[in-house]
Amino acid sequence: MSRENMTHRIINADCLDVLRHLPQARCIFADPPDNIGLKYSGYKDRLSPATYHSLLLRWLLAFVGQAVAVWLSYNARWWREVARATDVLCSLSGVEALPCVQTFTFGQHNQHDLGNNFRPLLRLQHPIAALYPDAIRVPSWRQRSGDKRADPRGRVPGDVFDFPRIVGNSKQRRAWHPTQLHEGLVERCILLTTQPGDLVIDPFAGTGTTLRVCKRINRRCILIEKSHEYCERIAEEHGMKVET
Repeated sequence: MSRENMTHRIINADCLDVLRHLPQARCIFADPPDNIGLKYSGYKDRLSPATYHSLLLRWLLAFVGQAVAVWLSYNARWWREVARATDVLCSLSGVEALPCVQTFTFGQHNQHDLGNNFRPLLRLQHPIAALYPDAIRVPSWRQRSGDKRADPRGRVPGDVFDFPRIVGNSKQRRAWHPTQLHEGLVERCILLTTQPGDLVIDPFAGTGTTLRVCKRINRRCILIEKSHEYCERIAEEHGMKVET
């Protein structure tokens, strides 16, 4: 097995079945099924709200037990359920929560009301977690305007993540999956909460976005994915072997 394939793994399983058997991670980045009736391979995306709420809490409890920092990207429809689950989680585990948001101008078109142009993003972290804000600095307005008062390092961006949706004509798009996050969004989250060589776990691998980012920024990565088809697609793209 190549050194790269020892550094990066993909496991075909339910994350709740295998997470506890994996090494502790510095970061988990999770983008679970949206539960809005999407056509995922090997997964029914239409649970009752109560069942989905319960599952969200089980996922989050498992994640904070496995990683120092956890990022959760989820559908805006479920912000109340996630807020309730977060309250329970913080009281049980002592983790700290930071609500963020991904915004995009090319959102859903709605003739009758305001369309959805954002996706909630939640960060959970243990008090001992370190952050690395210098790793995500971007050019400031003063820098772009030639203002001599500008901090030459740039600025640390805020809690609004301005990254577009991945649509059909995007170069990042893998058409065989119904949803996909922007690699820039995932990269910023991982850079802020990890250092080179740290382990990142993605419990809902999807198209392998987290793996592509981790390879680019020198992080170890374990992907978990319930769909055998998606595992095989990712494995083929990266020359990996799927574990079961």
